[in-house]
Amino acid sequence: MRSANSRRDPIELEIFKNIYHSIAEEMGAALRRTAFSPNIKERRDYSCAVFDSDGEVIAMGDHMPVHLGSMPMSVRAAIDQFDLEPGDIAMLNDPFRGGTHLPDITLVAPVYVSSGRARPRAKSTVPDFYVASRAHHADVGGAYPGSMGLCREIYQEGFRIPPVKIMRAGKMQSDVLALLLSNVRTPQEREGDLSAQIAACHTGADRLRDVCDRYGLDRTKKAAVELLDYSEEMMRAFLNQVPSGTYHAEDFLDNDGISTKPVKIAVSLQFGKHLRSRSSGRAVVVDFTSSDPQVEGSVNAVEAITYSACFYVFRCLLAEDVPATAGLMGPIEVIAPKRTVVNARPPAAVAGGNVETSQRIVDVLLRALALAVPDRIPAAASGTMNNLTIGGIDPRTSEPFAYYETIAGGMGARPSKSGVSGVHTHMTNSLNTPAEALEYAYPLRVRQYSLRPDSGGKGKYSGGDGIIREIEALSDAEVTLLADRRERGPYGLAGGKEGTPGEAAIIRKDGTSQALPGKFNIRLRKGERIRIETPGGGGWGGDSLLF
Repeated sequence: MRSANSRRDPIELEIFKNIYHSIAEEMGAALRRTAFSPNIKERRDYSCAVFDSDGEVIAMGDHMPVHLGSMPMSVRAAIDQFDLEPGDIAMLNDPFRGGTHLPDITLVAPVYVSSGRARPRAKSTVPDFYVASRAHHADVGGAYPGSMGLCREIYQEGFRIPPVKIMRAGKMQSDVLALLLSNVRTPQEREGDLSAQIAACHTGADRLRDVCDRYGLDRTKKAAVELLDYSEEMMRAFLNQVPSGTYHAEDFLDNDGISTKPVKIAVSLQFGKHLRSRSSGRAVVVDFTSSDPQVEGSVNAVEAITYSACFYVFRCLLAEDVPATAGLMGPIEVIAPKRTVVNARPPAAVAGGNVETSQRIVDVLLRALALAVPDRIPAAASGTMNNLTIGGIDPRTSEPFAYYETIAGGMGARPSKSGVSGVHTHMTNSLNTPAEALEYAYPLRVRQYSLRPDSGGKGKYSGGDGIIREIEALSDAEVTLLADRRERGPYGLAGGKEGTPGEAAIIRKDGTSQALPGKFNIRLRKGERIRIETPGGGGWGGDSLLF
């Protein structure tokens, strides 16, 4: 605990909780409005957050859980690399230094607050806050358009960026920018999206200075410390109510895209008196030691992803009004041994770890928690982001294009109601690309977009249905799918049935269909179509009258 202040003002705490949250939300709004790519401005595949002077997260926007829980490690990597001075902005995407996968580029900016706008702080002073923006760029180079292919090592996946300064003293570093833009297929779009991220950081910094002008720097920073403490107190209070014991669960990814062998993710949750002695002060230990070693394909998750999944799951167990700060993880120890599929090390390929393995980690955590607090836990959701990338040369411009989409599925049924159909769940919180925007931006045509009837698992409460999305190529293109839950459906709970597994197929010009696995790369000719059918969620409860 950072302070033992028994005189905390609950009204002031609530005010500052909403102030900090609104800053992160406004950062996101600025990023969305000024972005170039449909993936960011339409699908909202971005996240923004506010950090204190120690790099501890004090507020997150209502953005992407997989981004937000892992972003503090990127901020820490930037802080450790540089003394960030006024006007500096650091950029990175290295998954082994706080990143997630290469398309997610993070910008970190220091915020210096002075007693008056006319008197800037000395350059040697530690920043009062940090702000960060992260966005999924639709292409960052590599072997496949969209940078989400079936690679065997990270060097094939795209352009890897350690912490570097993209801005110094308010000036763009043109050489750094040129190096990046020379290694991607869509440089104009990338430059526009990076500029939008910079604008988001400037927005966050300006709003923090406005708040400090109004309330004073000391009062504003004191509130940040109290928010961290309050979050930790709320998490401890919940965890102390969980029955003591050790709860085990495991689940599998279908395969790694290279071999056909399932990939195991296993967790042990130790609560209360069952904690090991070295975990003094912890309320729960989350141990992934029994998970498989890192694999040849691209479904390896780095440490930041596993931490992020744990942050998300335990945050969901609390009331909605508890602030999502670094304090939530104070009582939680995460054990993810190096060189396993939940803490991969170089040269592992990791593009799918961020989007697929993160979802399976959530499924495993929820399955274990269902043994401890069964009345709080839903059945498995679709468990895959169904990552579809299509790239080639746009005949309208004779320039490369790269389309990226994650396709929603069914939500798992809950202990009191059915799951929602056709929705992104858990580690993703994006929207779809509207058909109109997709067809305007790319040489593609949406031929079908509908719910997938009866794909949700049956039970007292049914799982939500998945989605059918069929897209026609208007020019020759390369298609990559990185998806899961094709071999086994999302699990049900309390007697509920599994959701229907996903499917994929290529439909040729003559109408014939070729079924494909969940992970593939294929050449699509003009007039051919890719059809994705996503999994439904698992059912909850065994009321046989509803089967």
